[in-house]
Amino acid sequence: MPQTNAAQDNAAQDSSVQPKRAAVIINPMKSSGEDFKAAFYRLCETQGWKEPLWLETTAEDTGLGQAREALEAGVDVVIAAGGDGTVRCVAEVLAGTGTPMGLVPMGTGNLLARNIGVDITDPVAASYDILNGSDIKVDVVKASLDHARDEQLFLVMAGLGYDAAIMANTVDELKDRVGWLAYVEAGIRHLPGKPVKAQISIDGQHPVRRRIRSVMVGNCGQITGGVEVFPDAKIDDNILDVVVLAPKGKLGWFSVLAGMFGRKNAKNKSVEYFAGKSAEITLDHEQEFQLDGDHIGKAKHLKVAVEHEALTIRMTKAA
Repeated sequence: MPQTNAAQDNAAQDSSVQPKRAAVIINPMKSSGEDFKAAFYRLCETQGWKEPLWLETTAEDTGLGQAREALEAGVDVVIAAGGDGTVRCVAEVLAGTGTPMGLVPMGTGNLLARNIGVDITDPVAASYDILNGSDIKVDVVKASLDHARDEQLFLVMAGLGYDAAIMANTVDELKDRVGWLAYVEAGIRHLPGKPVKAQISIDGQHPVRRRIRSVMVGNCGQITGGVEVFPDAKIDDNILDVVVLAPKGKLGWFSVLAGMFGRKNAKNKSVEYFAGKSAEITLDHEQEFQLDGDHIGKAKHLKVAVEHEALTIRMTKAA
């Protein structure tokens, strides 16, 4: 029996629809190895996706080259499977391209995933949410260190000083055993220290001068351990939140805690908040520097600017 015109149209339409394909960029040191790989391949098969492009990071290339390879392959989504460093590298390549990024958290912090509500407990469940999810757009922040021409991207937070020293000196073996509590141990060890003179300018305005222990720039509110350092921050508001920590005297850190958890107290000068679309921080001498929990090195100057909704993220559909 010959097909009707409607049946012929449907058949032609079905044949023109190609299965989607995902790329997985995975840090093998953070993953559950072949078990997750096998589970993800099965998931793609059951959800009607093509066999994925599977790319592992290395010590020499922690995600940038793999993300470029995924883009060249024309995949429908690029999944960063690993810790915050892997996520940051993949996002740096995907920002501005329109190709969505998915998150399969496998690190200690999983900072971006926690901030946007991605499942951090089950890699397969997170993968299912990506394959069946919808897109959101988030801001990214470009950072230039010590007047370098090359910019680096971050998604959650950058820091100069005390917080970066914590990231630089956390004991890896302890982190493997107790997770984010290892950062607490490093934080206690680094409480003693000398302040440094700093100039902080927001949106090119006249700089304020402070003697600080730390300056943090946030794109999201939540950091390690679920602490809300930037309670007003939203990842799509086109605004950077800046906090300056300047404890004074032996009890100065108690004042910092009071300022961070009760920030309406305008008399507390140990913690100050600023907000804008760009910021420039100049220090009297070098301090440790971190991006999204990754220790980068030391620097005296940091310039940051937000790029509104530059990154697309694929995640679970809204209820």
